[in-house]
Amino acid sequence: MTWVAWLTGLPGSGKSSVGREVAVRLKGRGMRVRVLELDEIRRVVTPSPRYTAEEREVVYRALVYMAWLLYNEGVSVIIDATAHRRQFRDAARALIPAFAEIFLCAPLPTCRVRAGGRQGSYAPTDVYGQAGRKGSTVPGVDEVYEPPLHPELVLDTEELHVTQAADQVVGFLEAFQAGQATASVTTNCEEKR
Repeated sequence: MTWVAWLTGLPGSGKSSVGREVAVRLKGRGMRVRVLELDEIRRVVTPSPRYTAEEREVVYRALVYMAWLLYNEGVSVIIDATAHRRQFRDAARALIPAFAEIFLCAPLPTCRVRAGGRQGSYAPTDVYGQAGRKGSTVPGVDEVYEPPLHPELVLDTEELHVTQAADQVVGFLEAFQAGQATASVTTNCEEKR
């Protein structure tokens, strides 16, 4: 069974690091899996992004469509994208039968520190550096981030190292693929928000 798993969370919550680690492990086990990093896709689709509501709507619809195409070709997909609005993730859930939402939770101050020190990533450098300025649309600061209401897996990435988070995601996805996954919350993220 193929699937699509959406890693969501604030910028700096660990989506890219965990997604890449999970993909390496699953490919090592012979699985066909592709990571769709929205920041990488934006370099082609919107090389000079404005992050307007209209642009985000189009970009997220395109992302969901790409995931659906890969899913239908027998490729499992890890989506690495903040998707600060639930409607973006809900569109994928409505379109893709085997879909899971994985919420990477970390407090905003932790995310700010991590994002400020990013290197070798497609993500914008110092995404939070523009936060709070006129016209800024940084999720979690200028734009509301809507956490998933019923995610299949929640991980506290302030507490878990990347390898530990990847262990849990891989374990979940293997069970999900076998149709044996149950929703799992391993943190008190609600209290941290």
